[in-house]
Amino acid sequence: MIRVRRAARDDAAAIGRVHVETWQATYAGLLPDSMLVAMSDVRQSAWWSQLLADPGEARGVFVADDQEMGVVGFGSCGPVRDPPEDLERALDGRAFRVGEVYTLYVEPDFQNLGLGRQLLGALFRQLRNDRFDTAVLWMLAENPTRFFYEGLGGERVGERVDTVAGVDVEEIAYAWRDLAAPLVRRKLA
Repeated sequence: MIRVRRAARDDAAAIGRVHVETWQATYAGLLPDSMLVAMSDVRQSAWWSQLLADPGEARGVFVADDQEMGVVGFGSCGPVRDPPEDLERALDGRAFRVGEVYTLYVEPDFQNLGLGRQLLGALFRQLRNDRFDTAVLWMLAENPTRFFYEGLGGERVGERVDTVAGVDVEEIAYAWRDLAAPLVRRKLA
């Protein structure tokens, strides 16, 4: 049985492990191999431990916890850091408090079980509790996971070029206008 719950500081090592494993699996061929190979569970775990030590930051981190395997996925959220330029137009010029989904990763062996949707739902509930009306999520434009977000109602609202490990990569932003709307899987045309 797998349950989604708020992360605790003791989860930092498991989150760090999942972070490295999912980046290496997801971004192979999209980001420099040298960067992916150099990723360290220890460094990621230390970073997550520091973040989870701050109650304000920790409130926006959730894990998918398997009874036998432990943490197999995680996500984090909070205030928007870099809103897409087209966001206001996408929201029809209305003023909204905008939150952001910073991370959402599920181990490859546990994908397609609904855990990503459950984690995203938990993140949206947290953002709503923090009085955000809408949310954005930035991701690599070439990441095939974009179809997951589109299937759950994410609307493409922006793009940018970012530099990762010395390489320019294209990123796209998705937005959800109504965090209270249920995350129902839509068929893509």
